[in-house]
Amino acid sequence: MDTDKKSLQHALEVLEEKMKRAVKKQMPVIDKLHPAQKMSAGNLISYLTLRSEDIRSLQDKLNIAGLSSLASSESHILRQLQATLGRLGKEFASGELSDCDYHIGSKLIRERSRQLFGSKKDATIPYIMVTFDTEFVDNFQLVKKLLEAGMNIARINCAHDDKEIWENMIELIHSASEKTGVPCKIYMDLAGPKMRTCILGKGRLLGRVSLSEGLEFMMAEENSDYDPSGIVIGCSEPDVIKQLKAGERVLFDDGLIEARVISNADGIATLRILRISSKKQQLKTKKGINFPDTRLDLPGLTELDRSLIPFICQHADLVGFSFVRDATGVMELQKILASCTKKPHIILKIETPQAVKNLPSLLIQGMKDEVFGVMIARGDLAVEIGFERMSEIQEEIVWISEAAHVPVIWATQVLETLNKSGIATRSEVTDASHAAMAECVMINKGDYVISVMKTLRDILQRSGTHHIKKRYTFRPMQIAIDYFLE
Repeated sequence: MDTDKKSLQHALEVLEEKMKRAVKKQMPVIDKLHPAQKMSAGNLISYLTLRSEDIRSLQDKLNIAGLSSLASSESHILRQLQATLGRLGKEFASGELSDCDYHIGSKLIRERSRQLFGSKKDATIPYIMVTFDTEFVDNFQLVKKLLEAGMNIARINCAHDDKEIWENMIELIHSASEKTGVPCKIYMDLAGPKMRTCILGKGRLLGRVSLSEGLEFMMAEENSDYDPSGIVIGCSEPDVIKQLKAGERVLFDDGLIEARVISNADGIATLRILRISSKKQQLKTKKGINFPDTRLDLPGLTELDRSLIPFICQHADLVGFSFVRDATGVMELQKILASCTKKPHIILKIETPQAVKNLPSLLIQGMKDEVFGVMIARGDLAVEIGFERMSEIQEEIVWISEAAHVPVIWATQVLETLNKSGIATRSEVTDASHAAMAECVMINKGDYVISVMKTLRDILQRSGTHHIKKRYTFRPMQIAIDYFLE
């Protein structure tokens, strides 16, 4: 064997040994998982081990040698590395090769997608989920058209409306599904903590307050001793403002307004506005608030969430865990669902920096169940982590989830302009094509929702045959590094 091949073989053998050691070290955790998930957990640990390394130079050498660069092998990473070693001449004894090969990894993702999302006519494109709202109530023809256009899952967000409206939606879905013969799963989101503005000081009667860049204002708990004559913004979720620290950012109205905490004492924080990215320089009540730099101490499930779980268990096939942050919250939801007669599958909604950082631990905890899924909730996530990082992070979530054989839902603002105006932008068509990496794509309500579905199906059919051919290089992934530092 020439020197270059020896060098490649040695580098790969070092990586192989690291993967095996990492999996062995994690066996006490893996042994407690659902039996159907143990192979997936081992593959996930192997992949995280690889992604803790910078192997870009090695990948270049493998490509030059005409060998696999280990890219696009998330579902069977150790076996792919061993296959490459085999090409270099290494012989493996019986039982040394990983059982998780390409066929098994792909099969696990397909089977789990079917368990979560049901059957579908077109196996070449992802499942399609559509968000329902009150406009859908009593509109049988629209729901029928959605099913005929390719809707596989109907989404009901429990942060809006009430049980009576939800029951009407569910009955409509079942009726339209029976009429068309098209199966449809029902997905219901837990509301999660509601981070919404309330105007406590100036402008409270109008429900809005004028702002400007550089302005200092207050954020206060409702029961604190604030001056109501000044600009004072409250938060609908209690005990949040007292957790803010100087230097941390606070974002309002989907990130259109950015402020920074100057000081905080006795539940009253002073903030300065850094940026307003809107022509209307004002903030209204009931607008969203994001705390991207703050490690909030909040319960995994709100009291409202707990009260709705029996209803969701009765009616839904899937339950979305909104604003999940750590494995403890997932464990709590799993325990509650275990006592339900009918148990919906959990979908972990990744929409905070903490959820991104803790993604491996969230997946490991999810593996206590036979099947579960992940949703990339790109709306709040983009605001929290910064739009410039969104492209990178959403791909990392897809890769890590594939390594765990966990189906992914690509959500929020897919073909949003087309849905609202009837004309798509060039950039959102490109964005929609990336959704082919996921097992399911979610679209929101809109005046042109049927057109969106037809366009989306066309984009997914065209792009789905291309995205697996892309070549990626593996610099160290921070999510992977963080997992082994815990």
